[in-house]
Amino acid sequence: MSGLALIGCGPMARAHAKVLQAMNVPFAVFGRRPEAAKQFAAEIGVEPRLGGVETALAEAPARAIVAVDVPGLEETTRTLIRRGVREILVEKPAAMTPAGARALAADATRARARVFVAYNRRFYASVRRAREMIAADGGATSCRFEFTERAAYIAGAAIAPEIKRHWFFANSTHVLDLAFFLAGAPVSLAGETSGALDWHPAGAVFAGAGRTATGLFSYHADWTGPGRWGVEIVTRNHRLFLQPLEELRMQRAGSMTIEPVALGDDLDARFKPGLHRQLAAFLAGEGADALLPIEAHAERMAVYGQILSGTGGRTIVFDQAPARARA
Repeated sequence: MSGLALIGCGPMARAHAKVLQAMNVPFAVFGRRPEAAKQFAAEIGVEPRLGGVETALAEAPARAIVAVDVPGLEETTRTLIRRGVREILVEKPAAMTPAGARALAADATRARARVFVAYNRRFYASVRRAREMIAADGGATSCRFEFTERAAYIAGAAIAPEIKRHWFFANSTHVLDLAFFLAGAPVSLAGETSGALDWHPAGAVFAGAGRTATGLFSYHADWTGPGRWGVEIVTRNHRLFLQPLEELRMQRAGSMTIEPVALGDDLDARFKPGLHRQLAAFLAGEGADALLPIEAHAERMAVYGQILSGTGGRTIVFDQAPARARA
């Protein structure tokens, strides 16, 4: 085969496939569940090969996109790395725990594999424009973000209990990753966590603050009440609002008016938002600076673990030695 393998047949795999077809990128798809494969074939027009990652490896792919269910992401990616695949895009969160992400990063380092974690919101048109404005203003001076989840919906949803227990890592990290992507890596953190939900015993209410290299950040989430995801960035000249994350609004310095920012990009309307530019970055290097290497993700997952658990009244300072993807 020596080409691109898409591992998985579920909703995210189908979203990737639609983009690949629009980009005229040849790919083969591999799955395990006959019912998911049937749905994939009906929607995409490509027949998946059953047998999962082992079947894919028999074809010796040069690159792979891992879009299996969350509990299988880590082991599927590890198998690909250890069997010689050197370019991999794995759906977030790549592993359901900081320890799992750290182990996966170590595997990639040993194998000199280029593994990237697919946080597609980094590639939203709204985020691209926000990055441009932040850079033009000299960087973010402060940031605040909210990652409240729809607890009542999740509690009743047909989602595996294992995924629900790790929902913070499996889903909320979309917001955390985006906030630090825009504002800069966290340098220090002090936070508190309280409460619990039947399906998420690790916590229900989260609040804290810290420092990035260029400014301050704060966060809040209360899964016991209403709310929604959001990121707010302040620069010298603008306050930028991403809530919902697909849209960008701004407040200019000296003004009380909050106005929409024109994005002029229809890719997020034609495909699952962010996916087209994310795949262009992975496959062709277009905007590759927005891709997240597994090594950097593993370091950030340690920070997320502290946000999840709280810091017990302490301020934690993080190692700022950069993790680099190898050429």
